[in-house]
Amino acid sequence: MPDRIRLLLVDDQILSRGLLRSGLERERDLEIVAELNRSDDVVGAAKRHRANVALVDAAGPGDDSITVTTSLRTSIPECRVVMLTTYGRPVHLRRGLDAGAKGFALKGSPAPQLADAVRRVHLGLRVVDANLAAENLQYSETPLNADETDTLRAARDGGSVALMAQKLDVSERVVRTRLWSAIGKTGAHTRSDAIQIAEENGWLLD
Repeated sequence: MPDRIRLLLVDDQILSRGLLRSGLERERDLEIVAELNRSDDVVGAAKRHRANVALVDAAGPGDDSITVTTSLRTSIPECRVVMLTTYGRPVHLRRGLDAGAKGFALKGSPAPQLADAVRRVHLGLRVVDANLAAENLQYSETPLNADETDTLRAARDGGSVALMAQKLDVSERVVRTRLWSAIGKTGAHTRSDAIQIAEENGWLLD
């Protein structure tokens, strides 16, 4: 039998991690070499255990999963990352892939499906759960134009309309017009709601 794929599990939930372990351990070509309940020492653990693939909870405690993924990509590029998530917000998917994650999977995925994703990622392929991909495509097109996007970014940083106008080099009336337009296009009721909706859908990414 060829060398087994060495897995590192990173999940703060004992039950969730246990289910992952019990399912993946049944696959003869996979070997779980370490488990962590925080993401702070992922890079160190990956080095110590010579992990091939790290399964990282996208929302676990410790270092931000995006930071961890970037660190693994730069420090141990041979250890590829599959992010595990219970939700499919496009902003998380895009940021994870941009950071270097090779796979995205739902935590509740059947073990054979997750194992197949691990194998593909280990081969260097990019794998995204079909449900996550479909949701990302649904919201990938922003309804905002460039001016409205810039205005929401300025609003996200806080400050008064006057400060935003100064930052954007436009009049306060123009800022208010763009904000109301962005609120209407996002289906929000307030400026903060519009910012949150746009953030969650990845429309404010640079």
